[in-house]
Amino acid sequence: MPVCWRATLYNKRMESRPAMDRRQFLAALAAQAAPDSPKADITLRISPVELEIAPRCTIQTTGYNGSAPGPVLRLREGRPVTVDVHNETPIPEIVHWHGLFVPSEVDGAEEEGTPMVPPHGSRRYTFVPRPSGTRWYHTHVSAGRNLKRATYTGQFGFLYVEPASDPGRYDAEVFLALHGWEPYLGTMGADEGTLDVIYQSFSVNSRALGYGDPIRVREGQRIMLRILNANATMLHRLALPGHKFEVVALDGNRVPAPREVELLELGPAERVDAIVTMRQPGVWILGEVDDRIRKAGLGVVVEYASRQGPAQWAEPSGARWDYTIFGRRPDTPPPDVEVVPLVFRQKFAGNRWVDHWTINGKSFPKTDPIRVQANRRYRLRFDNQSDESHPVHLHRHSFELTQFAGIATSGVVKDVVMVPARRQVEVDFVADNPGPSLFHCHMQLHMDYGFMALVEYAGSPPAAPVRHGHQG
Repeated sequence: MPVCWRATLYNKRMESRPAMDRRQFLAALAAQAAPDSPKADITLRISPVELEIAPRCTIQTTGYNGSAPGPVLRLREGRPVTVDVHNETPIPEIVHWHGLFVPSEVDGAEEEGTPMVPPHGSRRYTFVPRPSGTRWYHTHVSAGRNLKRATYTGQFGFLYVEPASDPGRYDAEVFLALHGWEPYLGTMGADEGTLDVIYQSFSVNSRALGYGDPIRVREGQRIMLRILNANATMLHRLALPGHKFEVVALDGNRVPAPREVELLELGPAERVDAIVTMRQPGVWILGEVDDRIRKAGLGVVVEYASRQGPAQWAEPSGARWDYTIFGRRPDTPPPDVEVVPLVFRQKFAGNRWVDHWTINGKSFPKTDPIRVQANRRYRLRFDNQSDESHPVHLHRHSFELTQFAGIATSGVVKDVVMVPARRQVEVDFVADNPGPSLFHCHMQLHMDYGFMALVEYAGSPPAAPVRHGHQG
């Protein structure tokens, strides 16, 4: 049973509001959903949420439409959509449409020039959803040391873009979002060095393991699992004893070579679409491989028809997660320009403090922009010279893996990739969506402490400066 502390929604020391220049202020006013505007296709309300993930384990957080995760948004590729966002909290907020190729002014990143949704105010987003596949939406603000902000909260939800045609080789579809709750800054074990985020409890969707409805299946069914790691900082490894996952898409993009694997691994913000054929009748746990995390709630019961009894768990065989097995033999054309090196390092900030992070020796907002020209193909080399893995994300674009930790590959298209500690990863992307585009580590703590840069297109105006203060 998960340990659970009763969280408070806001710190008494309310964080200061981010600075907003005149251009952003006027844009925010203009973006208000006026009373006589046409009705939006979707309405999202950012508001306090009380979430009972287990008996006597209630989380107070911020979510969408009174829940966490928020509603699954199903959109049609290429069909324009209008979303009204109402911020019912006393602090500025923003919604990022993760994985969509949308203009920077609606992408949901203040660093790119998207206006914030003011306290007790509204903003209308209008965009054409593309590409198809499993995307998601979430808040994109700074938290610093205030772990009741940003992606530590319940502000996340699936956004599924329906393709024009879908062969539908499955019998049922299940959306599963992984999240950690009750975070605090501390040190693990005997380590008294820098601080890290530690979670007291976990859930899949809105329930801890054993406290929600099971996934009910029948023998022979093919179940499509669309899985999202919505944790602010933690990587998760999942297994389902006696079953294998046929991975068909990563970050919503179909893979060239679907494969069956025993274990799934998802860094923060990554998504996996996997089909499981139900061949082992019983009652099982689909859950985190790490015993401590699974017992703290990170799992869900899978129950076959006419089967009862306690849910069973067994350790996977020790299989290793590898992006490249889903790719094809290297056939990527050379980039139009030389490789762009991006070196990641950490800066020790002192014992009992939080490390800072640099890209090519500088921390955001002082990082050098990654300058590109429209419609050219670029190869980025992520050179991780730190002792931690990093889920790096590029807004408003996808990229193709060309080399992962020394293994050449092609065809695997993502928008987040876990760069292993002390290793290199190379990706190609086409600069085909002009405007400022944020590049950052998706671990909230790393992003807040310097691990960000902007991609800037030649001839496009840079984004307005944003003041980033770490909140206490």
